Amino acid sequence: MASNFDFLTGDWAPFREDALHTEQHALTAPRTCAFYARRTLEKTVRWLYAHDPSLRKPYQDNLAALIHEPTFQTLVAPSLFPQIRLIHKVGNQAVHSDVRLRPVEGLQLTRATYNLLSWLVRVYTPTQGAPLSVPPFNDQRLREPLQEAQEADKNAVELSRLQETLQEKDEAFKATQQRLTASQEEIERLKAHIAEVKAENQAALGTVTFEESEAETRDLFIDVLLREAGWDPAGEQVREYAVEGMPHGQGRGYVDYVLWGDNGLPLAIVEAKRTQKSPMMGQRQAELYADCLEQMTGQRPLIYTSNGYQTWLWDDTFYPPREVQGFATKDELQLMVHRRTSRKDLTQIPLNREIAGRYYQEEGLRRVMERFQEARARGSLLVMATGTGKTRVSIAAVEFLMRARWVQRVLFLADRTALVRQAKGAFAAHLPHASLVNLVTEKEEAGSRIVFSTYHTMMNLIDETQQEGRKRFGVNAFDLIIIDEAHRSVYQKFKAIFDYFDSFLLGLTATPKAEVDRNTYHLFDLEDHVPTYAYELNQAVADEYLVPPRPVSVPLKFQRQGIRYEHLSEEEKDAYEATFLDEETGQLPPEIDAAALNAWLFNQDTVDKVLAQLMAQGLKIQGGDQLGKTIIFAKNHDHAEFIVQRFDQHYPHLAGKFCRVIDNRVSYAQSLIDDFTLPHKAPFIAVSVDMLDTGIDVPEVVNLVFFKRVRSKTKFWQMLGRGTRLCPDLFGPGRDKPFFCIFDYCENLEFFSAHPEEVREAPLQESVKQKVFKSRLALATALQAMDDPNDSRPSLQSALLDQLHEGVTRMNLDNFLVRPHRQYVEAFSDRTRWQHLTPSDELEIAEHLSGLPSPDEDDEFARRFDLLILNLQLALLEKTPSLERYQAQVKDLAQGLEEKRAIPAVNAHMPLILDLQSDEYWQDMTLAMLETVRRQLRDLIKFVDKAGPREKVYTDFEDELGEVTEIEGLIQADPSLKHYRLKVETFLRTHQDHVTLQRLRHNQPITAKDLEGLEAVLFSEAGPGSKEDFMKTYGEAPLGELIRRIVGLDRNAAKEAFAEFLSHSTLRADQIRFIDQIIEHLARNGVMDLEALYEPPFTDIHYEGIDGVLPEQADKVIAIIKKVNKNARVA
Repeated sequence: MASNFDFLTGDWAPFREDALHTEQHALTAPRTCAFYARRTLEKTVRWLYAHDPSLRKPYQDNLAALIHEPTFQTLVAPSLFPQIRLIHKVGNQAVHSDVRLRPVEGLQLTRATYNLLSWLVRVYTPTQGAPLSVPPFNDQRLREPLQEAQEADKNAVELSRLQETLQEKDEAFKATQQRLTASQEEIERLKAHIAEVKAENQAALGTVTFEESEAETRDLFIDVLLREAGWDPAGEQVREYAVEGMPHGQGRGYVDYVLWGDNGLPLAIVEAKRTQKSPMMGQRQAELYADCLEQMTGQRPLIYTSNGYQTWLWDDTFYPPREVQGFATKDELQLMVHRRTSRKDLTQIPLNREIAGRYYQEEGLRRVMERFQEARARGSLLVMATGTGKTRVSIAAVEFLMRARWVQRVLFLADRTALVRQAKGAFAAHLPHASLVNLVTEKEEAGSRIVFSTYHTMMNLIDETQQEGRKRFGVNAFDLIIIDEAHRSVYQKFKAIFDYFDSFLLGLTATPKAEVDRNTYHLFDLEDHVPTYAYELNQAVADEYLVPPRPVSVPLKFQRQGIRYEHLSEEEKDAYEATFLDEETGQLPPEIDAAALNAWLFNQDTVDKVLAQLMAQGLKIQGGDQLGKTIIFAKNHDHAEFIVQRFDQHYPHLAGKFCRVIDNRVSYAQSLIDDFTLPHKAPFIAVSVDMLDTGIDVPEVVNLVFFKRVRSKTKFWQMLGRGTRLCPDLFGPGRDKPFFCIFDYCENLEFFSAHPEEVREAPLQESVKQKVFKSRLALATALQAMDDPNDSRPSLQSALLDQLHEGVTRMNLDNFLVRPHRQYVEAFSDRTRWQHLTPSDELEIAEHLSGLPSPDEDDEFARRFDLLILNLQLALLEKTPSLERYQAQVKDLAQGLEEKRAIPAVNAHMPLILDLQSDEYWQDMTLAMLETVRRQLRDLIKFVDKAGPREKVYTDFEDELGEVTEIEGLIQADPSLKHYRLKVETFLRTHQDHVTLQRLRHNQPITAKDLEGLEAVLFSEAGPGSKEDFMKTYGEAPLGELIRRIVGLDRNAAKEAFAEFLSHSTLRADQIRFIDQIIEHLARNGVMDLEALYEPPFTDIHYEGIDGVLPEQADKVIAIIKKVNKNARVA
């Protein structure tokens, strides 16, 4: 009987048996077909690695590593590689799970196997010029009658046993082959011959394509995603399900996939589109299918549309379409459908005030719930000052949403293990019956409702799979994700988590960023600088929920100016010389920069003066006898230890327990934190390096000492928040904590007071690997744009593009970070795409590919050297001033390598290393020469001695304390919330036709009913915010007056108010100008405070204001103004 694999003869006969099994089982036993297809793939791949010298063995010898090795991906035809991946993936599923496959998938796998083997034979068979001709694939041969006794499809256990049996045969065959190979020389001759054959055949064949299977590959990939979610694409009535009622022809349509519930009702449909088309193009068709299924079954399914690269979910009964990273499980879809009728109205359910009962907590929760329900939004951001109960609000939100049946599973994320542990403890206290798990320290059990994790832990767990290939955490594993202490680095480093999970997002932060390019709002689909709700420090202090700081700045001479030799006493100059004189050169530095202080230079008197002032002026407890709980923010661990040493030197009677270092380098630091949180237990002074900046809740803290420079706005306010919490009876019965002290020795207070809006965070650094990728791309594209390239440039550009292409081919498409960019990874895995990059290509590569994980074996030192040389090449090409700086760095590294000449690998390149240190070598430097330097030295850089920390120096020069200055204006409204005012003004302008606004604008009296109508519009969900927001921003004056101040008074109405007065008066020119100024003021400001009549510009005409200009008519004018003002209030 004819087979599609009859071309496997002669040297290729060993591949024939498994290929025939693949074909024979395609339609009758597709799982067995998948097993043999994978087996054929592995045999083919191992043959290639054994015979093709262009292939490089990967770090592991398994099939996954072999097919993803960059040289392998470069070798095979680009359109063939996706089929290889699918054979591997589906074959694994067949062996390791009881997944069901359809006959059509058996057909697809057989065709993919045929494509692989036909490519192999055509490329590697010796011919006399013309390439070997292989008959085209004929799927009818699969449908021809097979043997009468066809074997049944095997299950996973049977396939596993079959694999063991065949493996024994393979080992025996391999041993035979090794005996037939006489020597290594024969192997090398064979490889050389094969390389010649391959080169001839590839030149004759050109580019081999397999485009005819693109649509099938897409469908197979969708099948893989469905299986990851536990679905069986081969299940009954899943594929090509017929529906009636379509608006065309006979009204019949065929749904690509229908996902059914256990009750026989449709949960979701999947409409598949070709990869070149947007999945959104199938949206209307899918909607019509959903209409038909709803008519046929009485239940409307959810709608998925996918092209294999992108997948969109549309629950059109409540939400607009949104992009997702995969499919939901049966239970998750059933829950989504059930929620359509079971979830309750969030605006009508009472809040649990026992958890979060303060007015601002309730207001914030209500705002979140209104946004989730009325605005159909998926994200909310709460801006709440440290100490106002962000964790309580998140607990109340979870309890509320669970009670309303909107949420079942919750993920709480924080950036530190300690914060995760604290959060779990708080949830356990308020939700004692909820099942909780901390993934950092505990093993998850089935049924855990609230999961706690650090970002790094979750990043590592997302790609884990369980039995039968199902993801441990599918895209719909959580209904709500809570992001604690949300700030910009969280979103930039871990945004992939939020993109992967399809869930509600609730962010909690104390300091949202004002910079548009680094704001946190876009993640929550919020307008920049306008959070869902804000409750800031100034308001919390005014409401007496937090205590204010009493900040003082204390100038320390050395801390600000450094240590200057000329300013020291004669005795101190001797000590300075003994410490800093360079005995070899005889040079003495004239000064030690301030930056050295507490970095490597530790001066006793500086620390002693700080401690003395703290002990004398810091807030005390126990009747003033003992310093209250205090945090000293130190520069580094050595600085912290030095502070404690000096304290113990001066206060030995406290036995070394009163003041302790608490940072990550201290063993059992958590036990010290636990002690610090106890009101009457030492330590009372915690000297912290980063560890106590956030997350610690010690109401008894009354003193903060800033002994380090801070320039991060987020960090500064988090540190300040350590002292803001209330503490009743701290100083005795009825004597609560009224404030806390800040002692700042590093000008932080001046900086943040002077720059409340302009403080910009340092940009987050890209990894060295990403910088190398982008620099390599920049150099390659710059070379491409050269008008007159010399001979070396094309080869350099080709090498750069090869390296970029190789990095892309290493990317694992199963990684959740890579999968959303699969379209770009597959496109640029084709080497030909790199030949003529367009500006659009460059943008796509930089945006979608440069930051993706791509495994390699390079060390960090080699990568940094690559980056240095690339920057040097760009500087040389573009003739930038940084050229000399980069050259100096290379010379320094060469000098460091020369010192390692005893290492054979280094000594082998000594001529180049010596040349690099001479100026002559650099005079005619070329890009190609630099590339040679990079390739020869990159693996040697790790031997260069690294500059370790400078030796610590201890001095005792007399420092000076300047005048203590109390800083005012530190607490103020977040300037970014000025955007709320803009929202209000914009809203009022767009509703200017409202009858009440018309009355206010035209100086007509208003009634209570008029005002109620305006309030209903202004403070609705569509409005700019709540009434409390409005009053907090604009003050407590009557609402009509506040609105009038915003919208102003119609100029003609203002003139009309004075018309009668003007018509019955004979006024001088200066008096008329005075009345015009009043009209102008009313038109601009809506109302007028009478005090303004005695202030500029009204005193510009006469120093006595209205009394000087209109002495006889002043009372009449004032009466008119009062009437205008009165019309803005309810009659």
